[in-house]
Amino acid sequence: MNLIDYKGVNVYQESQLVLQGVNVLIGEGEFVYLTGKVGAGKSSFLKTLYGELPVKEGEAHVMDYDLTSLKRRHLPDLRKKLGVIFQDFQLLTDRSVDANLRFVLKATGWKSKVEIDQRISDVLELVGMSTKGYKMPSELSGGEQQRIVIARAILNRPKLILADEPTGNLDAETSRQIVELLKQISKAGSTVVMITHNLHLLEEFPGRQFRCENHQLQEVSPSPRDVNEELE
Repeated sequence: MNLIDYKGVNVYQESQLVLQGVNVLIGEGEFVYLTGKVGAGKSSFLKTLYGELPVKEGEAHVMDYDLTSLKRRHLPDLRKKLGVIFQDFQLLTDRSVDANLRFVLKATGWKSKVEIDQRISDVLELVGMSTKGYKMPSELSGGEQQRIVIARAILNRPKLILADEPTGNLDAETSRQIVELLKQISKAGSTVVMITHNLHLLEEFPGRQFRCENHQLQEVSPSPRDVNEELE
């Protein structure tokens, strides 16, 4: 099943054309990198996927939603089915890790306290933060906060996870750990689309790569070495 299907999409930031004629097809369980210089359109493309920027030209489908005709009142339905990981975390700083996650579950329709408690326990264990639920975000390191953001993104078991430069504020080793975690989530069935400037991560954790350049979004062909490794 294809989760993202774009044909001839033009992406605008206000009235400025950022990307032209975007054709992208991404299926379930794929791990995809978006690369390119600052201002090339990576974040703008990502924002179209969760409805932050409207799609007015071309054909655009994310999961079962036609983005060209999606009404604003239906945006919450789309966003419940995907997870977004921001570079600057965007955790609620006035409440604990546990309360941050509880807030999201209640806001997306969870009612049972037992089920909420169990789901929070499950995701914190998955991201290696099972003992940190009582902590405030300010008491956590940058890497720990990003793990909590990933936990928040997977609470509703989304098919699609969008990560906007999730390692941008982290040191090299912590960045590796975060991408390794996202890879594990992808192998479990979720599609991950991740913006990065760190090309070393692509070498260590291979995936499809799309590059934003000259108002175009093009898939970068794998190197002959990658092809040979896949054939072995």
